Amino acid sequence: MARNLTSVLVGVTLLVGMAATAAAQVPLVSEFKIGVLAHDVGFLDHHVEAGADVNFEMLFTPPDGFEVIGSPRPHIGGSVNTAGKTDDGYFGLTWGISLLQTLFGWSDSVFLNGSLGGAVHDGHLDSAPPDRKKLGSSILFRESAELGYQVTPNLSVSAFLDHMSNANLAGHNAGITDAGARLGVRF
Repeated sequence: MARNLTSVLVGVTLLVGMAATAAAQVPLVSEFKIGVLAHDVGFLDHHVEAGADVNFEMLFTPPDGFEVIGSPRPHIGGSVNTAGKTDDGYFGLTWGISLLQTLFGWSDSVFLNGSLGGAVHDGHLDSAPPDRKKLGSSILFRESAELGYQVTPNLSVSAFLDHMSNANLAGHNAGITDAGARLGVRF
């Protein structure tokens, strides 16, 4: 099921990207990020699931009209667990601010990003083996925080934390929190 989820996310992203590139002067995709995350670190909940996650995310150029909510960038992404535990695909909006600029005399900066959205996963809902979490719902809320350094106008490195859960709207709510590092490439 994880492979199917990943294939669907990649396919949709490629189709949207090709269609919009042909129709738009402004690039549809503004940045692509890839990273490695520790899975289920137990920061906002207790650690149960093992493994590392390979994370990928595509951030899009903010659409016209998003200025009224701070010009967030829509995003779509996913994490694939290397130990066969919970994989997820996600979507939402990412807001970002530059904290420090031109530290070394070129266009570098320290930035902070935050996101809100939703996630779908292939984990367990209401019953699970001891090494798996009971997530309670197939669709979860997802939020993230990222502190990074924009090395060049096109390359960034960052520390990343994300959390997904159902906010106690289902019988079980064992959320999953991942933490790690990512590399970003802007277009």
